Amino acid sequence: MRKALIIVNAQVKAEGTMYLASPATEKMVMALEKAIHADSPSTQVEVMAAATLWSKKAQASKPDSDIVYCPLTIEVPNWLSFPGQKIYQDCKDVKARRQWVDKMLGYKTSIGDSWLGDLWLPIAVTPRELIYGEIIGEGVFPNSYEQPISLKKSLRRPLYDLAQGLLESLDVPSSLYLLQFSLKGQNIIFDRLWPFPAAPAIASLTYAHPNLFTCYWHCLTHQPLPSLTASPS
Repeated sequence: MRKALIIVNAQVKAEGTMYLASPATEKMVMALEKAIHADSPSTQVEVMAAATLWSKKAQASKPDSDIVYCPLTIEVPNWLSFPGQKIYQDCKDVKARRQWVDKMLGYKTSIGDSWLGDLWLPIAVTPRELIYGEIIGEGVFPNSYEQPISLKKSLRRPLYDLAQGLLESLDVPSSLYLLQFSLKGQNIIFDRLWPFPAAPAIASLTYAHPNLFTCYWHCLTHQPLPSLTASPS
């Protein structure tokens, strides 16, 4: 039987009870579980705390073709063998990604805690294409997000070029990515790349159909991807 393993930030108590790290994490898990059950009711879904993985002896695990790994956290052990293992380690090295973008693509980047990204571009990567979604932005309230956020047409092509150049350099596997960035005048400031639908993707639950968590599952299972709301011409 196929199994979907959702890895999240959570605390695990001695008695085995798991507490999700935040309300946002809870919404992310519920959205992904709903997407999996709607597409494949027979798939067994297990939610595991990343801390549980880290607490195990750090040794290379053998890949299991019956498991679809669905991390919802960047904190995945580097010894865990799954299709996204390399890209998760690459995306954790934020400084290296910023240096590469600055040197090879010529975009300004966040420096330390300066110009941290408050905008996110969703990118669905399949074996055949990249599909761009509508931009997500921070909401009025803390830890809230809005979609869509308008962006001048003159900035869209440079943003897509940044995304494509970075993704191609990393040889990314199929997944739903969020490219985090900010704007300073007419300049795109690259911040970081998330290899999964991070917390800002919650905005799609009330806007896009299908939402980004459904797209994530379709990407991971190499299914035809439902169209997102925006695509470069």
